[in-house]
Amino acid sequence: MKQKLSIEILVKEAKAFCKSESKLDNPDLFGITDGKAVGTFIEHKFQDYLSSKYSYKIGSSANGIDMPSKDINTDIKVTSIKQPQSSCPFRNARQKIYGLGYNLLLFVYEKNDDPNRKTSRLNFVHCSFIYKNRTADYQ
Repeated sequence: MKQKLSIEILVKEAKAFCKSESKLDNPDLFGITDGKAVGTFIEHKFQDYLSSKYSYKIGSSANGIDMPSKDINTDIKVTSIKQPQSSCPFRNARQKIYGLGYNLLLFVYEKNDDPNRKTSRLNFVHCSFIYKNRTADYQ
């Protein structure tokens, strides 16, 4: 039986994932300039990494929160350091002022393509966990 995922384990595993992924050359991402495609790729790879070791409720990256269970309640955001995504997670002014109501796990990467080997490497420059009570303008 798999161990139940906790926020503490999630943060530890996210940092380990970033460290290991920063060492890998990936042919699947070579030439990809669409940040949303890279983000979705990383989200799914991280979810696969976690689900092989831990039990937790998996949500939908397209339709809501990635990890919607009460104890985790976290959405994953992946963005480039060179071209940060401008999409806003707030659905309305209330969320902007009082917070999203869920945690954020943020991966920030720098992507480098190697044209000779036709591979891409993502160097993760930041991996941050933001508690839901810190996602608002008013605190």
